[in-house]
Amino acid sequence: MKKIILASGSPRRRELLKDIGLEFEIYKPDVDESKLENELPQDLCLRLSRLKAKSGAEKFPGSIIIAADTIVVIDKKILGKPHDREDAFRMLKTLQGREHEVITGVSVALNEKIFSHAEHTTVKFISMTDDEIREYVSTGECDDKAGAYAIQGKGATLIEGINGDYFNVVGLPLCSLTKILKNFND
Repeated sequence: MKKIILASGSPRRRELLKDIGLEFEIYKPDVDESKLENELPQDLCLRLSRLKAKSGAEKFPGSIIIAADTIVVIDKKILGKPHDREDAFRMLKTLQGREHEVITGVSVALNEKIFSHAEHTTVKFISMTDDEIREYVSTGECDDKAGAYAIQGKGATLIEGINGDYFNVVGLPLCSLTKILKNFND
């Protein structure tokens, strides 16, 4: 089996890969995550996951590189990671009582060979008061999370339901990843 590298600093992705029994090393790629003009959300997360995977493939030739990028989309607007707690409050205020889409671009690379997939999941939030939003924001769980929430933590109490892959909302669609990895069997 070839060495596997997770091109991500995300502790959530790390835990998910451990949960399915993969042995891997961590590499934190340094890529510009800026959105291009008129770039669609799916195209953005696919492009970023490919950039991260290519960066890893260049640094670790002969290794299988797993990379992903997750975004939250509502009203055709991308909600990235909040800049601060007020930004997190604003994001959650927008999401409360409504449905939004979580898209993860996942890419796997080995040298020049790369396969990518975009997974889409719809998430419905409960309605919340400003005080309830501030209470969640004060936990700090919203920090460094696309859309300012974590479905696998206290944020689970904010979610009325999902349609699609739960692990996609966490940050790595495991079923899609497993299908992609089959392209790299020796």
